[in-house]
Amino acid sequence: MALTGPERRMQAQDREGLHWLGRAAAIGASAAFLSWPAFFNGFPLLYPDSMTYLADGPPVARAVFLHQPSDYYGVRSFFYSLGILPCHWNLNPWPIVALQCMLVAWVAWLAVRSITPRHTVSRYLIVMAFLSLLTSASWYAAFIMPDILGPLLYLSVYLLVFARDTLGRAERISLYPIVWWAATAHATHFLLAVCLCMLLAAFAVFRPRWQHRLVAVGEATAILALAAAAQMALHGYLYGHVTLNGERRPYLMARIISDGPGLWYLEQNCSHLQWTVCNHLQQLSTDTDAFLWSEDGIFERASDEDRVRLSNEEMPLVLAAVRAYPRQQFSRSAANFEGQLGAFGCYGFDAGQWTLTQFDSVLPSSRARYIESRQARDALPLDLVSEIQWWTVVASLAVIAGLIPILWRRHSERLAGLGLVVVSMVVINALVTGVLSVVDDRYGCRVIWLLPLLAGLAILDWLHQREAAADLATQQRSAAQI
Repeated sequence: MALTGPERRMQAQDREGLHWLGRAAAIGASAAFLSWPAFFNGFPLLYPDSMTYLADGPPVARAVFLHQPSDYYGVRSFFYSLGILPCHWNLNPWPIVALQCMLVAWVAWLAVRSITPRHTVSRYLIVMAFLSLLTSASWYAAFIMPDILGPLLYLSVYLLVFARDTLGRAERISLYPIVWWAATAHATHFLLAVCLCMLLAAFAVFRPRWQHRLVAVGEATAILALAAAAQMALHGYLYGHVTLNGERRPYLMARIISDGPGLWYLEQNCSHLQWTVCNHLQQLSTDTDAFLWSEDGIFERASDEDRVRLSNEEMPLVLAAVRAYPRQQFSRSAANFEGQLGAFGCYGFDAGQWTLTQFDSVLPSSRARYIESRQARDALPLDLVSEIQWWTVVASLAVIAGLIPILWRRHSERLAGLGLVVVSMVVINALVTGVLSVVDDRYGCRVIWLLPLLAGLAILDWLHQREAAADLATQQRSAAQI
């Protein structure tokens, strides 16, 4: 019996509902894949900064929403602290893991679908299982830190600029708050995103085929501008003066002293300089963390007035040291960049004794569960995880290099855009963090999983092109027979 028009529409709606159900189930399953390090550990993964992010949310929220100011708000991103506050309320950090895993799963779904429109669910699940088991993606999704939001920001910019036609209106709008939150969550994310937009704008200007993407680049840039405006507005409200990064510490001063040129300049010129840092010349450390964070370090022991003076002396010292020792500083910065580019082991999960001491004030009800975790007992297999990721990255680079000639002939614009975003962000991340901060495996580890993702999507694009070619050949044979 032939179906009536309403019956056919109901069948189509049922099929579409099943498709959406399958997609939602795949995204949910992927989020569960990503959370396995937290369950394996027995607790969400922590870092000393994690406790600061958890602690800073309530005083900032009280100041903003209840107009109850505080004497001190902290030095980390207030927007990450506020964003995760509804997920924990200083009681239970597990919902933060759920939120971050869902965000990774969602953005990864859109990225996979942009490359492979066929068999998307099954291939997406394979990619997510691969990333979850063999890369740091799962470890950083289960990490109470804003680090995972950086890669999501860069992938979201790729989707808005190069895969806009694969996004529905609601999907595109869902990326806006992700870009905004990620950009406000850490100063490095914002800086790298600005660099990315500038790079994409330059390519769009000089490549005629990409000029139509300038509007999308402008849209991403506008979201970053809103993120900067929100930060300045919040800091202005809390501190009484507008600033982009709040009460930031003199990282560049610590870096250039650690590199050598800053220390040499001070040794040569402190006799006639009226700088506060010169009062501590004999105590200057080549360890940037000791300078900035150690309890007996220069900055921690300084008075509020001296901290202001040290911050004001930062750029004059940096500029003077670079002018005095340009070759030496360039050589040291190049070595730092090279070192950071190869530093991506999963060793950034050392919570330390200080973290345990903060539980009574930050997460009192979770202290016992944390003590039982593998991280607290220093029993996480980080050497094994790091080795697995190292070989995964090496294999991914080999796959990318092997597929470049094939994909180049097919002119896959989306994959080329994804490659530009991923490779540039891995390189610029190493440049910014290694040169301006310190060489640290954590800085590389949080973005390096984008390379295996790129390799996986390159394979999927190659398979899609083969399937499309096979379908075309079949259609041509059928037409010839007719």
